[in-house]
Amino acid sequence: MRPGRFVDTRPLRVSPAFRRLWIGSTAAGLSGQLAATAVLHQVWELTGSPWWTGTIGLATAVPTVVGGLVGGTLADAVDRRRLVLVTTTATVAAAGLAAQAGPGTGSVLLVLALVVLQTTATALGAPARRTFTTRLLPTDLVPAGVALNHVGFQVAVLAGPALAGVLLATGGLRAAYLADVLGLTVSLHGVLRLPAPGTASPPRHPARRTPAGLRATGEGWRYLLSRPELRGCLAADLAATGLAMPVALFPAVNDERFGGGEHTFGLLASAVAAGGLLAGAASGTITRVPRAGRLLLVASATWGSALAAFALVDSLPATLLCLAAAGAADTVAVVCRGTLVQVSTPDAYLGRVSAAENVVGVAGPGLGNARAGAVAGLTSATTSALTGGLACVVVVGVIAATTPALRRWRPPAAVTPTSAATPTGRVRGPVPHRGRGRPRRRPRR
Repeated sequence: MRPGRFVDTRPLRVSPAFRRLWIGSTAAGLSGQLAATAVLHQVWELTGSPWWTGTIGLATAVPTVVGGLVGGTLADAVDRRRLVLVTTTATVAAAGLAAQAGPGTGSVLLVLALVVLQTTATALGAPARRTFTTRLLPTDLVPAGVALNHVGFQVAVLAGPALAGVLLATGGLRAAYLADVLGLTVSLHGVLRLPAPGTASPPRHPARRTPAGLRATGEGWRYLLSRPELRGCLAADLAATGLAMPVALFPAVNDERFGGGEHTFGLLASAVAAGGLLAGAASGTITRVPRAGRLLLVASATWGSALAAFALVDSLPATLLCLAAAGAADTVAVVCRGTLVQVSTPDAYLGRVSAAENVVGVAGPGLGNARAGAVAGLTSATTSALTGGLACVVVVGVIAATTPALRRWRPPAAVTPTSAATPTGRVRGPVPHRGRGRPRRRPRR
């Protein structure tokens, strides 16, 4: 069996810097999910109001979108490593959450303010952090690096809430928030140990830095829209999540089909992530597919089809199987999209395009859950899931038919650090020659 057929761990072995960064990012993702659960619990304990718990979504969504767009422009204008280090002020906000979580204390407004601060800091650094994969890995390992990042995210989504429940039951809110401080500290260590900008793998499409500002943000969006493969892959992701996101339907489906039991609701809530984690375990196969754009379109259509089937089945095993299939398809699409964005975007635009990808990834599920809830309120959860899944398949089909550049896209030839320019400007490896045939030998002196 060829190595890396399942979880492709070559990036962790080849690049110690990427390994440290991945461990830190996974730790921060896990502690972030843990802290999100603790915040939800504390706000409910302080208010007992679903309105206040709903405001947590606003406190995270708005800073993520605004901070992500600003952070994308900054990532193309300043030292990205330094930007990520500065935005680790999220650790200060996490420590503030721990400090206010004493017995008999706590203010819902203070909690939400600290959530806004932490989310804003994280969003400002997120686009720059996304560019590190291409700086630390050769081109042929970037898909495996993207897949490993997504596997870490899926592990955090599955394990974070469960770990939060244990810590809340044994150590209380302060223990849960201190665990978030620990996770962010591990992440900070990974960034501190990154190589200096001059010693990392050079940009694949070198270009001058762009000054930060609204003009630079507009230039980034114009560049993204001018590249059909980039706008096509982001449009496919927005169609999948914006039209067919099922999470808001889980309570209604649980009541209608399974009597509203808490254990069945937990299974529904974790089935998508479980399917995604299983697909991530096969990342070695996914990252070796040559036409990543075509696979992205197939995976997006599969997501919609699986969720349309989810609307029609009745038994619990069939329901969970449909959700797991949707989660697996989502992981494949995310890996392909991340590969396409990271490999095909010039370094001078990578921060802004990564920010757009992040905004679509955050806004899409929110819009999708809002659509699902509104349609279910007017009709039923079954109708909402069925129409959303079918609409996703149709829109992805239109994108596939009108974007041949996305269907044909494949990663460029591998670029490795050993053949790249050294910090002194000299080139290692074979020197390219012009013309046809063999290069002419230099005359001997």
